[in-house]
Amino acid sequence: MQQAPAILCAGIAVQDLIFRVDAFPIPGGKAQAHDVVTISGGCAANAAIAAARLGGRVCFVGPLGGRSDAISERILADLARENVSVKGVVRVANATAPLSSIMLDARGERTIATYHDPVLHTARVAKPDRLLDGVALVLTDNRFPEFVQPICAAAQSRGLRIVLDADKPAREDDPLFAIASHVIFSAECLRATTRLSDLQGALRHMRSRTAAFLAVTDGPNDVLWTQAGPPKRMPVVAIKAVDTLAAGDVFHGAFALALAESVSEPAALRFAAAAASLKCSRFGGIAGAPTRAELDGFLSTRGGDGASQRA
Repeated sequence: MQQAPAILCAGIAVQDLIFRVDAFPIPGGKAQAHDVVTISGGCAANAAIAAARLGGRVCFVGPLGGRSDAISERILADLARENVSVKGVVRVANATAPLSSIMLDARGERTIATYHDPVLHTARVAKPDRLLDGVALVLTDNRFPEFVQPICAAAQSRGLRIVLDADKPAREDDPLFAIASHVIFSAECLRATTRLSDLQGALRHMRSRTAAFLAVTDGPNDVLWTQAGPPKRMPVVAIKAVDTLAAGDVFHGAFALALAESVSEPAALRFAAAAASLKCSRFGGIAGAPTRAELDGFLSTRGGDGASQRA
């Protein structure tokens, strides 16, 4: 077996406080939680954990609070326990790590309130090129664009593939869309960015803005993607959702790892969709991300096409 590829995940790390309720409270009301968990979250950090559980060698880089910030220390400890390197993390004195309060209802849907310390947006990597030695692929989110853009530019100059998790609505001319080799939108982000409700039309519209491979995830609905020509559909695995939190992050981490293993884009999408579906069957946010053995077994029972195997 070849050595696992190395992936750099750049962007946000969050501490999630998750409450499980039967139904969301009405405005001004209350809900009794019957389960609660505190766990690391954030697009890039979650994707790093997902890729590591699936067998990748992963390093996370992002801004966190100073060494006196207990939340940042817990996030770093959680990442380290998942075999994610944190050597690239930038600590910002007198800042606190992002924090999210999340409610999950009986259908697995979620409502989220997140706080970001504004000071974190001042963080920068001093020498981004040094983070890329031995790296096969870069995965980034767009929550701290000024932080990740120099890293992506350095990766582009090395000819590395860059997968962008377009989770936060942005301008159509955002530089990250031009730098990335692969852009995977959430449906909400794509609609808000293009101001178009039709996802196929929105993908076609973004084709004029970037030469990247484009895809959009839409919960339990088909994944739409385009490399050239009209958008195509990729059905997802139907599953009873228990917890959709972190499903998109697992999708991105699995997709990036499959690409780094030289899997084709359509096969990587199928692999990623299966990983996200399996995660949705489990409560606990990123704690439900599957291992490689679990995902292989899941795919084998559903006629997997071998996308899970290393190239």
